[in-house]
Amino acid sequence: MTARILVVDDIPTNVKLLDARLTSEYFDVLTAFSGAEALEVCASNNVDIILLDVMMPGMDGFEVCRRLKANPATHHIPVIMVTALDQPSDRIKGLEAGADDFLTKPPDDMQLLARVKSLVRLKMLTDELRSRARTGREIADEEAMLALGNINSENGRILVIDDNERSAGRLSELLVPGHHVDIITDPVSVAMNIADKDYEVVLVSMNMADFDPLRVCSQLRTLEQTRNLPIILIADEGDRPKVVRGLELGVNDFIVRPIEKHELAARVGTQIRRHRYGIALRDSVNNTMAMAVIDELTGLYNRRYFERHVALMLEKAVEQERELALVMLDIDYFKPVNDTHGHTVGDQVLKEFAQRLKRSLRGIDLACRYGGEEFVVLMPDTSLAKAQNVAERVRRTIAETPFQVGRELLLDITVSLGVAMANQQGDTPEALLKRADMALYRAKDQGRNQVVFDAA
Repeated sequence: MTARILVVDDIPTNVKLLDARLTSEYFDVLTAFSGAEALEVCASNNVDIILLDVMMPGMDGFEVCRRLKANPATHHIPVIMVTALDQPSDRIKGLEAGADDFLTKPPDDMQLLARVKSLVRLKMLTDELRSRARTGREIADEEAMLALGNINSENGRILVIDDNERSAGRLSELLVPGHHVDIITDPVSVAMNIADKDYEVVLVSMNMADFDPLRVCSQLRTLEQTRNLPIILIADEGDRPKVVRGLELGVNDFIVRPIEKHELAARVGTQIRRHRYGIALRDSVNNTMAMAVIDELTGLYNRRYFERHVALMLEKAVEQERELALVMLDIDYFKPVNDTHGHTVGDQVLKEFAQRLKRSLRGIDLACRYGGEEFVVLMPDTSLAKAQNVAERVRRTIAETPFQVGRELLLDITVSLGVAMANQQGDTPEALLKRADMALYRAKDQGRNQVVFDAA
């Protein structure tokens, strides 16, 4: 995981310490020594996260944060405020200024890296959605972005998971009447009770007596309907190692007991706004591009969209020196399916194939129907090893369970996959696609139902 981080502090020693710590974790670090300089750096660079000091002469961190969040070009950049102030009111002031998180000086290494890595994942997904919206605007020749400025965090739908009914009740009391809160005291029943609900954030207690809270978080991240649902851990001071593990599993935030009401409200509000923002972006993409760039049969993006988007993502990958993987997929022996059973059955197979493909991918991956029984998947910020894992997961998902068409017809379907990685030496979409296509050809030639990587 790599990212470009801007460190802002008027004290050079503080800047050097954070620079060294983040650089040792292979982050690309930019620096600024005043609020005005920070705004200039953000205007001229692609910044992924900002570590922002509060107490600076001239323009303090609160004002810098407000200006960043008021600017459409920078409002999506996560801001972590770093300060010596330790009053709850100061933390709340920072969060209400638009900050995404808050650390106290000197920042603990575990908390610093945990917060940064969690926000990097969020920023990567947000960037991909923004890029898709940009591609949609170009193709549809109209505005794809919604008026997102009015998104708020009022009347949130919150789920509290805690096997202690009294502590769950106290947590609920801190959040009402501003939000609607449900409580589940039996963690085993989470999947059954959450399936048909439209929650916007989940609070998971770390001190459940008979159930592993991280198992709950893992389950929420596995279920399709809750995969993108924000999760906040309610932790004790001694839970730090488990909190780190939770953040690695995809938990969005945590708060340490004793819980301060206003900080809880601010953190919950931040997660609700992010969630609504993501939904608005997805709706924007879907509504503005549906007719122009969505394949009607499978519901995936079509070739026209892919050819525009791959150029944009390759340019970004080369510019920011980030990895990019491309997978080409071809359903094995698909012509005999059409010839034997008819095109209606063939269409049903294509629909089911597309659904299985989407379920096997990550939120950041882009799947498109390239033509006929051929598909492509674009994977931003993805190493060769990760691309191999995803491609193999797709292959198994298709091959291991027969496709059922109607009540009686079962078809064994397999897929061949070719994978290519973008290079940093003047690569082009055509060259990348050709390498993936050659790898796919070798997969077919070597017996099908396998993943082959480009050897270049």
